[in-house]
Order: sequence, then C-alpha cells, then structure tokens
Amino acid sequence: MSWHPQYRSSKFRHVYGKAASKDKCYDCVPITRNVHDNHFCAVNPHFIAVVTECAGGGAFLVIPIHQTGKLDPHYPKICGHKGNVLDIKWNPFNDFVIASCSEDATVKIWDIPKHLLTRNITSPKKELLGHVRRVGLIEWHPTANNILFSSGYDYKIMIWNLDTKEAVISNPVKILDAHKDVVLSMSFNTDGSLLATACRDRKIRLIDPRAGTVLQEASYKSHRVNKVLFLGNMKKLFSTGTSRWNNRQIALWDQNDLSVPLLEEDLDGSSGLLFPFYDSDTHMLYVVGKGDGNIRYYEISPEKPYLNYLMEYRSHLPQKGIGMMPKRGLEVSACEIFRFYKLIPTKSLIEPISMIVPRRSESYQEDIYPLTTGAQPALTAQEWLNGVNKGPLLVSLRPGSGAVNSLPQFPEPEPLVKTTDLNQHQDWGGKMPLEGMQKSSDIGDNRKQLKVEEKLPKNEQMRLSNGFDIFECPPPKTENELLQMFYRQQEEIRRLRELVNQRDVQIKQLELELRNLCTDTGGY
Repeated sequence: MSWHPQYRSSKFRHVYGKAASKDKCYDCVPITRNVHDNHFCAVNPHFIAVVTECAGGGAFLVIPIHQTGKLDPHYPKICGHKGNVLDIKWNPFNDFVIASCSEDATVKIWDIPKHLLTRNITSPKKELLGHVRRVGLIEWHPTANNILFSSGYDYKIMIWNLDTKEAVISNPVKILDAHKDVVLSMSFNTDGSLLATACRDRKIRLIDPRAGTVLQEASYKSHRVNKVLFLGNMKKLFSTGTSRWNNRQIALWDQNDLSVPLLEEDLDGSSGLLFPFYDSDTHMLYVVGKGDGNIRYYEISPEKPYLNYLMEYRSHLPQKGIGMMPKRGLEVSACEIFRFYKLIPTKSLIEPISMIVPRRSESYQEDIYPLTTGAQPALTAQEWLNGVNKGPLLVSLRPGSGAVNSLPQFPEPEPLVKTTDLNQHQDWGGKMPLEGMQKSSDIGDNRKQLKVEEKLPKNEQMRLSNGFDIFECPPPKTENELLQMFYRQQEEIRRLRELVNQRDVQIKQLELELRNLCTDTGGY
C-alpha cells in the first residue's frame, strides 16, 4: 500500500495578494459603464490602457505606467471609433502599438507616441474592415508578428495580416465560420498553432486556425461555458461558466478529448462572470470574479487532482474589469510573480494588486523566475501563414541582463573555449578549486552580458544605467521612492564590493598555484 503525504510541497503555497497604496493607484479615471463581458483594460511595461466613457462614439485612455495619482479630467483620449469600444489589446511585440474593436464593426490599430499625449488621437495607423456586425473580441497571435484575430457578432473569426502598407485592409487572410452563435472567448496554445473558443451555443471548440477545421468539440450539457483558456504546454483547457443550477463553475478538460471534463467544481451562487488567467512559468491559475472583489488562485499539476487550491485574495471593492501586466514588467526584487490592475468604476479608480511570494532574501530568486516569454516575435506573419510553428522566444528577468527591453537574442554558449580553459588550469598542476570554477563561470556570464550590451543601439546603451532603464524608472517623486532608490543603490554597491573581494581571492589563489608550480619544476 503506497503512502501519500498529507501536505503537498510547493513554492507558491504562501503567495498573497497585496493592493497598492493610494499614491500608487490611478484615480479619477472615467471607467466605461458598458455591460459587455470583457477586461476593458490592457497593460504593458510602459502604458495602461482603459476603455472610458465618452459622449458620441467610443474612446479609451492610454496612461504612462508610472503616472499614478489623480488623472487630469482633460487628459487626451484615443477616440476614432463611431461606436462603443468593446476590447483593447497591446501588441505583444511592440509596446507602442495597440488594437481596439468597437460596435461600429471595425478594428483599428493605433500608434502611441513615446512622449506624453498632448492632444486626442483620432486617426489610426490601420483600419480593418470585414465584419458586418459589431466586433466584440480581438487577440494577437502569441508568436507570429503582426497577426491579429478578431471575432464579431456576425459569428465569424477573421485572421488579419498587418504586414502590409495599406492603411485600410478589407480582406482578411482567413475567415473561420465554424460557429453558429457569438464567440465569447478565444485562447491560443503556446506556439499559436491551435485556437480554443467558447461560444454562446455552450460549446468549446478546438480549431486549427490556418486550415479552418474544427479538431474537437465539447457539447457537455451541464457546463455552460463563458471563458476558455489554454494551460500552456499542459495539453489541457480550463473553462469558466455556469452549472445547470446557475452556480458559477470551473472545469478542466483534456485537449485531446473534450467529451467529458477531467474536473468540474461549483464555486458560488454569484451571477458575475469569471475571468481566468494562467501563468505558465509558475503553473498558477488565477480566477477573477466580475462584480465581486475576489481573486482565487490555484496551482496546476499534470497528475490528479490537477487543480490545487492555494488561497483567495478578498476585497470589499468589486471589479468591473481587470488588466494583467506581462512578466517582463514585474518587480522581481519584491518577489512579485503576477500583477493585476483592477477597475473599480464606483470610485473611478484603477488599483494594482501584486501577487507576492514571501521571501526574506532581496536577491534575485531564480527558482520562481524561470526564462519567460519576451517581446521578440519568433516568426514573421508570412512564415506562420505558410505553416511554420515555433514556440515563443524566452528571456531572463534577472535585473541588468539587458535582454528584457532591448531583446537581442542571447549569444550561443562557447563550450570549446571553456573546455580549453579548464584544460589549461588542470595542466598547471593540481585540480582547479571549486571556487575558481564558479568565478570563471561568473566571468563568462559577464562577458556574455557585455556582448549583449554591445549589440544594443547607442540610444539604448545611454538609457541603461546600473542595470536600470531610465525610461522605465523615472527620477523619484516622493521621499519614499528616493529612499527605495537609495537602498537599491546601497545593495548594488555591496554586491559589487563582494564581487571585487571574490576576484581578489581568485587572483591570490592563482598566484599561489603559479608559485607552487614554479617550485615543483625547480625541484626537477
């Protein structure tokens, strides 16, 4: 009889949610009152975009991420739509390009200037005309550059190639017409070769987007699906919806068999929608309730019971929509593994909520920050349309690595050079000390880092100072920020001093080895 431990070991068992202080929130933001079931918020490391109330037509705001506090009531808007804006999404490979869709049956692509907005933007970079009814949903392809999916109330999903010079595109490269009702949710697998959709006809469909064929279809009667999500490379789908008794419900599905869910669980009797978010780096799943202030989070495992409940963040302020910061915009020094931006229309407030792993050490925690998806496309639009599949390009979140913002590809390791170095050390008589091996690997890492920085454009090099991006970290405004910057610099100085001391020890060790070697040869 096999013994199973009562408690499951996990690095994320004690993750907790921490709401930002008032001065770190965005106040006086006129959040939309639209009842459409969408996030209404999109975030990247430079900007936060939020759908807003607007008289005549539709508009949204784009606010620099560090511009917290009260918003000017006359702050410029992006207002080129003739109907209400229903969805907004940042380009994952360009932090200054955003797509929006609207009740006016159009999709528009906007260029956001790097400097502060001084006037309303009314003319888009590109306009996509193909849908005959309002467009409720848009999604960028996760690995291919300039590929956009849009879904409308004409029951069609259209695939757009934006790698063209035309300002108005009226012919999508592909139209998926497998649905008989409105598409409520779209989600891609990791390399973007499969698309999962949730439809108002209560069915989940797994589609090959380039061929336009439905590979799997779930018509499970007791789970009325609203949102569906691919769980990274786990080959599983997660869905939220309602049960027969109108309870809010979550379900887990096998990607290769959608006939019956692997797991089904009723949460509560509230009527609000559930928005799922998945972090493939930590295998954590977050379920955010619309109309309440709760964020439940779970850990996904490949074996039963698959879904392990961790904890719940609770707040008395209900959220209407939610935004999510990409991994490259998190504060790794505070062990932050996820960050939400909660829209609270009753207070005209956007409140950041950080999910934090409690750790005593302030150094970089490599075990909770594996290599993550960067902002560099793996494929061109044409390559993907021609049938090529490729996973996302990964980057390190280690501060000062220089690969997160500028995103040059890491140089290949040089095994031949390292082995010859090791042979030379061994020829010097005696085994190379373990500490010396560690230091030599550190030197190799530093050389790689120098190579990466050499590849950066000159203006990028000017912006990087002590591993911090001046554009992303503006001068401190408050005394608290000044103190934080001071402590950070003190930590950096201490680290550099330790590095210098380690190098001195290494030099002394090498001198001692040389002296021993000379003594040995003199004896012969």
